[in-house]
Formats: sequence, structure tokens, C-alpha cells
Amino acid sequence: MKRIGFLSWALWFGYAFLYVPIVLLVVYSFNESRLVTVWGGFSTKWYGELMNNDALLSAAGLSLQVAAVSATLSVILGTCAGMAMSRFGRFRGRTLFGGLITAPLVMPEVITGLSLLLLFVAMEQLIGWPDGRGVTTITIAHTTFTASYVAVVVQSRLAGMDGSLEEAAMDLGARPAKVFFVITLPIIAPALVAGWLLAFTLSLDDVVVASFVSGPGSTTLPMVIFSSVKFGISPQINALATLMILLVAAGIFVASIVMTRQDRQRKRDEQMALQTG
Repeated sequence: MKRIGFLSWALWFGYAFLYVPIVLLVVYSFNESRLVTVWGGFSTKWYGELMNNDALLSAAGLSLQVAAVSATLSVILGTCAGMAMSRFGRFRGRTLFGGLITAPLVMPEVITGLSLLLLFVAMEQLIGWPDGRGVTTITIAHTTFTASYVAVVVQSRLAGMDGSLEEAAMDLGARPAKVFFVITLPIIAPALVAGWLLAFTLSLDDVVVASFVSGPGSTTLPMVIFSSVKFGISPQINALATLMILLVAAGIFVASIVMTRQDRQRKRDEQMALQTG
């Protein structure tokens, strides 16, 4: 009983450690006072001022755009890399290829950002592209390190997949491309979604790499928040964070409803199959 009580307290402490700061952020987004640590009464004025803050909204829109594009590119590249590592067996240079995939996972972000900056500068001098630092360079940089996370997720899913399904499809005359799109892709779809969400979150949260490869007019939301810390965080940032939390919560709620309905439909189909069988 004592052990169960300790585990319960540890569980609640962990939940409080994770979610109490988020609750406080939401509460103080309705604070009348400009000071984020002093409660001055209930007010929604910061949401109104947020709608008129073009710089903050532009930075948030840029971050979402970069995160969506880099996550999509990461899924494509990470899936190809995961397929190569799990389906092509032992090939020449496999160890080097695997090391190159996992290197961004353990590489300090400062080193990654500096190396990419030097790469972009050298490419601009040699071939004239990219023309300065901006959205393109940020997207390429984020794709570079987020693709590694997707590759690990996809490779793990493929490693636990029953390969006999693909072999049976090929024995029946299906070409490799058709086997991938008809058999493999639907099975690994949850891993692709998980990889996309992970890459999207990492890109949206990045500030170190983006600081190296960004230029004038391409400031992301984390960079704006980080620079504002020196002068005090504006309650408008709390309001923007609250809107993003509500958006994520709505997405999770909708996804849970869809998954519940799919689970119920699958159980109904199984019962009908047993009854007809």
C-alpha cells in the first residue's frame, strides 16, 4: 500500500510538473496587468492587441509554414532512408549511411546551425544559390535534422512489420511500387503521421538552428519570443500560446473521436465476419 501511495504521488507530481505551467500561461493570458507575474484582474485585451500585432502574427505564420513544409519533406526523405535501412539488407556503405542518418540526432544544435550556415555561404559563392538567408534556408536546415527522427520512426515500424505480406504480394505478380503503395504504405501510415507530427513540433520549436540560417524578414516565432525575453515577455505571447494550445487540444479531441469510431467499426466488422462465418 505504501508503494502504491508513493507511485500515485509521483504520478500526480509528474502531471503537475508538466501541466501546471501550461495552466498558468493560459490563466495569465487573461491578465489585465502587463506584468506576467502580477494578477491585475480579468481581461481579454491582449487577444485584441495580438490581432493587431502584425510582426508577431507574421512570425507565427512563418513558423507554421516552415514547420509544415519541412515536416512533409522530412517524411519523404525519412521514409526513403528507413526503407533503405530495413529492406535493402547489407549493402556497401550501409554503416556509413546509418551513421549519417543518426548523426543529427546527437549533434549539438550549435554545430548543426554553424555548419549549415557555412554550407549556404559557400554554395552562394559557388553557384549563386541560395540568394541570401531566408525561408528557404530555414526550411532546408529544419528538414536536415528532422528527417533523421522520421527515419528512425519509420525504420522501427518496418522492422516490426511482417514481411510475408510484401512477399506474398510480389509472388502474386505485384510490382515493388504497387507493393509499397498498396501493402506497405497503409501499414506504416501511423508511423508516418507520428514522424510528421514529431518533425513539425521540432521545427516549430527550434530557435538555435534558425538563428544561424535566417536573414532579414525571416524571423520565426521562437526567435521573436527569445529576443523579447531580454525586455520582458509581453502578455500577447501568452495569448498566442493559448490559442495554439486550444488548436492542438482540438486536434487531439477530433483525432480521438475518429480513432474511437474506427475501433468500434472494426469490432463490428469482426463480429459480422464471425456471425457470417
